[in-house]
Amino acid sequence: MALSATIYKANLSISDMDRGYYAEHGLTIAQHPSETLERMMLRVAAFALHASETLAFTKGLSADDEPELWQKNYSDEIELWIDLGEPDEKRVRKACGRADQVWLYCYGGRAAEIWWQGLKGKTGRFANLNVINIAPATLAELVALVERSMQLTATIQDGQMWLSSGEQSVLVEGERWQ
Repeated sequence: MALSATIYKANLSISDMDRGYYAEHGLTIAQHPSETLERMMLRVAAFALHASETLAFTKGLSADDEPELWQKNYSDEIELWIDLGEPDEKRVRKACGRADQVWLYCYGGRAAEIWWQGLKGKTGRFANLNVINIAPATLAELVALVERSMQLTATIQDGQMWLSSGEQSVLVEGERWQ
């Protein structure tokens, strides 16, 4: 018998002073049975960092040909492709060829560093690729915010994001790899 996804609900209030974007988003987040809470919360953080009226979660781990999040225009062209983890060169090349902007959030600590060292020489030609490394300690702090029904506030200013729930706040910032 296959395990089913665990469903989380989040009311996410975003104040992005860098982009002038202020909005409330009601999110339904399906945690795949093989997905960790750290990864799931990184998806929420990535959503907050790039939020728009058309940014959407995809099938994620359940679909090999889709990112975790994407934004499409009215012609169904991909404007923004957001992926997590350590994809292989073929997937990165595909994303950069299909989308105007590609954001990749890796989070594996030392393993992510080794992955990037092997890949960075092959991705230099992709001007639309942005790779951000998120520290494992930040992910652990994000997990402390998890509840089945969450009230989250994201405040973004000067390239930093604070994600808060009640009295708890987490600074979510990553190291940009080039």
